[in-house]
Amino acid sequence: MLLKIVIAIAVLIVMVFLFAATRPSTFSIRRSVVINASPEKIFGLINDFHNWSRWAPHDTEDPTMKRTYSGSISGSGAVSGWQGKGSTGKGQMSITESVPFSRVSVETYFEKPFKAHNVNEFVLEPDVSATRVTWTMKGPNLFMMKIMSIFVNMDRMMGKHFETGLNNLKKVAESS
Repeated sequence: MLLKIVIAIAVLIVMVFLFAATRPSTFSIRRSVVINASPEKIFGLINDFHNWSRWAPHDTEDPTMKRTYSGSISGSGAVSGWQGKGSTGKGQMSITESVPFSRVSVETYFEKPFKAHNVNEFVLEPDVSATRVTWTMKGPNLFMMKIMSIFVNMDRMMGKHFETGLNNLKKVAESS
């Protein structure tokens, strides 16, 4: 009887791994918000890592998180490392493209909770008397993430993270 249970569990695990292997090799998550502020004002909050502590979800959710800064003060070449004991883990990000008042691209390297390399892009588009900000993250869909996606809707889970960040950005931009 015990042997049958062990075999059934092993077959189930193999099936999960095989199914996970069929998942896409890349992922993309995108969310947008309309902010009642100028692109210039919002751009400054995104293009300078020193301002991220005011709106970025990990900065506001993990009180143990510590940031370091190097490279340029803002724009292309700006670098920020982080480390926290909570869900933030450890990593580094750098601004690789900065087009004034319209786009900021950020390469992100996670070391913990697992190694990953993603690209975040923030696009700012004038929208009547406001600005539409779209945050997109793309990267390789690591095998561990493929397995997790069988049980958890990753777009919904990470999308909530983006929505929180964009809503924080909206509050900061509209209040100052």
